[in-house]
Amino acid sequence: MQILGVIPARGGSKGIPGKNLAPLAGRPLIDYTIEAARAASSLSRIVVSTDDPAIAAHAQSHDRIEVPALRPAHLAQDDTPVLPVLLDLLETLEQQGDPVPDAVCLLQPTSPLRIASDIDAAAALLQSSDAEAVVSIEAVPHQYNPVSVMRLSPDGVLAPYLPGEGDKANRRQDKPAVVARNGPAVLVTRVATLRAGSLYGRRCVGYAMPRERSVDIDEPMNLVVAAALLAERTGGETPR
Repeated sequence: MQILGVIPARGGSKGIPGKNLAPLAGRPLIDYTIEAARAASSLSRIVVSTDDPAIAAHAQSHDRIEVPALRPAHLAQDDTPVLPVLLDLLETLEQQGDPVPDAVCLLQPTSPLRIASDIDAAAALLQSSDAEAVVSIEAVPHQYNPVSVMRLSPDGVLAPYLPGEGDKANRRQDKPAVVARNGPAVLVTRVATLRAGSLYGRRCVGYAMPRERSVDIDEPMNLVVAAALLAERTGGETPR
C-alpha cells in the first residue's frame, strides 16, 4: 500500500502565534512531526501542506520532506476543514503527474509526542483490515466521562449532561470506558474514502495511544506540558 504522509501546517494561529514554528524544548514544533514521519517505514512519501513560505522553506530543509506547492489562501483560514485541504493536495499532485496513493496519513504538528511506531501501527491496522480509516485515540479520564460531565445553567445551577446520570456512577470503577480522538495524532484514510467526501468513512477503527504521547498543542500551557514530557523521555536532555 502506498501511503502519503501529509503534515498540514498553515501560517496563521490565534491560540499560539506562529504555532507550527513555535519553540518546543529548543526546536520548532513541526520538527517533532517531521522526525516521526521520516522514521516511519510505512510512508512512501512525505509532504507538508502550508500557505507560509517560511514554513515551506523550513520543511524543505529536512531530507525527504516536500512542499509540492503553497496552499491557496482560501484553504488556510481558521475555519478551514482538513478534508478540502487533502483533496486539493491530491489534485495538485495529480496535475504534477504524480501517482495517486492508496491512502493518506494525516500528521498534525500539534501532536509532537507521537512516535514513528504509532504511525506504522496505524498504517498496518488499515492494511490488515477492511476499515476505511484508522484514527488514534486515547482513554477519556474518568472525571470527563459523559456520565460525570455537567451542564452549567446561566444562573449557576448544575445538571447532568446526560439526563438521569448525575448520581449513578460516582466511583471511577463503575463508569463505562470511553475513548476520544487525541487530536488526532495519526489519521490514515483510504483515498477512495476521502474522495467520497469523508475523513473517517463508515468503518473507522481506533488505534489506542497512551496519554503521555497524546498531548495536543492548542494553547501555551500545552507547550509546557509537552516540554516536561519530552524532558522525561530524553532523561532531561534537549531532544535532537
